[in-house]
Amino acid sequence: MERAQKKLKWTDVVLFVIVIFVAFLFLYPVFFAIMSGFKSNGDILKNPMALPNSFYVQNFFDLFHKSDFFTAIVHSLTLTIVSEILIVFIVPMSAYGIERRPSKVTRLIYIYFLAGMMIPFHLYMFPLFKELKMMNMFGNMVGPVVIYISGSIAFGSLLYCSFLKGIPLEIEEAAMIDGSSPFQTFWLITFPLLGPCTASMVILNGLGIWNDYLMPYLVLPSGRAKTITVEIASFVGQYTARWDIVFAGTVISMIPAMIVFILFQKYFVKGITAGAAKG
Repeated sequence: MERAQKKLKWTDVVLFVIVIFVAFLFLYPVFFAIMSGFKSNGDILKNPMALPNSFYVQNFFDLFHKSDFFTAIVHSLTLTIVSEILIVFIVPMSAYGIERRPSKVTRLIYIYFLAGMMIPFHLYMFPLFKELKMMNMFGNMVGPVVIYISGSIAFGSLLYCSFLKGIPLEIEEAAMIDGSSPFQTFWLITFPLLGPCTASMVILNGLGIWNDYLMPYLVLPSGRAKTITVEIASFVGQYTARWDIVFAGTVISMIPAMIVFILFQKYFVKGITAGAAKG
């Protein structure tokens, strides 16, 4: 018993050290970006690892003065909010139809969605852009929104279907006996019970859309302000780079993501763990 307790204690210590090391790997880039956001470009190039000598904020003014960063923020917010609203409206109903109406057709659709997760984006990127041009969705905000929605259906259906398995059918049957239609039953009875799952979807997709670089860069019109990530990357050239402005933009871009994650952290963790257990 004593040997087993000692072995368990050493195991806990090793796991704790590993967790601290992994946490450091994830947190240090964030700390480095925040620290560099309040340093001048010369200080960053001279000694990138040093702490700021003073609270330097001129790079934040240069960020808005030398680029249309405000428009980029509006574009990022528009893409993220509109995409998230439509995703939350479409994906849960898709998963509900698959899970609550089991048949060969819905099973085939579910397998088709999951198979889409196995195909790398770069394999169908060029045909996708060709299709967007044919449908007049290339060069405007509609194209990225449609792509974000379609890209979230596979994982969203998997997550919601796993969570729906833990919701008793008797609740929905009782609502239908009282006269509720299937549409009312889903939105008034079932959907509120999917709160943790929805929070997980909102955070995962929201962070992906907010931080996306490739899609806005390729789809939105050139020569105009695009999104935050694209505007930040424009300050890094082949021969010169304004790292102070880059890190200032990075600090601004992290603030909304951190606020959303802090507010929904409890529901996010609950949704991920519950969905994994029920799947």
